[in-house]
Amino acid sequence: MEEKLRIDKYLWAIRLFKTRSQAGDACDNGKVKLNGNNVKASKTVSIGDVYDVKTEARKWVIKVAGLFAYSEAIKYYEDITPPEALDKITFDAPSFHTGKRLSKIGRPTKRDKRDIDEFLSEE
Repeated sequence: MEEKLRIDKYLWAIRLFKTRSQAGDACDNGKVKLNGNNVKASKTVSIGDVYDVKTEARKWVIKVAGLFAYSEAIKYYEDITPPEALDKITFDAPSFHTGKRLSKIGRPTKRDKRDIDEFLSEE
């Protein structure tokens, strides 16, 4: 029996997107195409399909090589992106921004506030 697999789950499982919701949003925003046509997140993936996927980091051309258990996802796709497209890519920044601020930068912590209050009250 062939397992049915949605494109948003597939793109998330092969680690093109950090979360499944990001993969679904990419589908909804027209960043995932099959044969030049936009794909909905609920589209069923078939072996041999070739998808054009645009992420923040780069543009991918992905051929589905197999359907899988999620733990082995990374083995079941082929990156067939043309070499000339890879020449245009620069990897200066990390591909995923978590939104978490860097440690020791920004607002003081509760401990910092207590230290400041203690310092000011000693005068």
